[in-house]
Amino acid sequence: MKTLSNQKLTIRVAEHGAELSGIVANATGKEYLWQADPAFWKRHSPVLFPIVGSVWNAEYRYAGVTYPLSQHGFARDMDFTLERETANELLFVLEDTADTLRVYPFPFRLEIGYRLTENRVEVLWRVRNRGERTMHFQIGAHPAFYYPDYVAERPERGYMAFDVKEGLVYRALREKGCVGDEVRPVPLDPDGLLPLNIHTFDIDTFILENSQIRRVDLLDLEKRLVLSLCFTAPVVGLWSPPRKNAPFVCIEPWYGRCDRAGYTGSYEERDWVWHLEPGEVFDASYTIEIAL
Repeated sequence: MKTLSNQKLTIRVAEHGAELSGIVANATGKEYLWQADPAFWKRHSPVLFPIVGSVWNAEYRYAGVTYPLSQHGFARDMDFTLERETANELLFVLEDTADTLRVYPFPFRLEIGYRLTENRVEVLWRVRNRGERTMHFQIGAHPAFYYPDYVAERPERGYMAFDVKEGLVYRALREKGCVGDEVRPVPLDPDGLLPLNIHTFDIDTFILENSQIRRVDLLDLEKRLVLSLCFTAPVVGLWSPPRKNAPFVCIEPWYGRCDRAGYTGSYEERDWVWHLEPGEVFDASYTIEIAL
């Protein structure tokens, strides 16, 4: 476990999965990132690569070959190498192995960086195609944050605010972790907020596509700001384990999304897949800002 600290925050990052594992306010000792109690969910903030979500029937097809691949890919379950460490930044690297090539036939270099500035944690992604043919991939984040006002016996949890106040729609999961064609309105209240309560995520995941929003704020029951995520990803997922009364909620910027239910086409033609020519690089990032 590696640590970065400044006057305001301390963060912890594990080499396993290059996973952000803690965000603590130094003045109060308050932990903002979910601490992976397996009774609800055993992760903190996994990196999703080379897919986001599920492929139909846990397999996909490319160049006439069918490959098995489990939900969210393999990067979250592999050991990264720490390549650089400074006073305010960590950089972890994962490259293809014989095992990854058996399920994902593309040589790659994946860099995951964390930069701490004041009350902000910037998460940096870089994907490089190390092969000799076009590489197809997705990448995403899955950070989980404690509800600001969690009491197991009380149904209310807080609110989410967005940089858009009306007209938001989400795509619903249908079966086997994959989506259907139906889109529904996000159930915003008259103030344009999404109320968070024990039943909000009975639908499982809100998947907002097409760059509808660039910012999500987590608010307490008094509608005071707790933290914000800012991103440029075109898809974002909002999730908490359905019907588990879990103490946390996830805000997930994605360059990707699960398959449509029943999809049996080629891997590179899936929805929200990114493409890199040999030697090309994909860069992206998102920022977590803690309201101190």
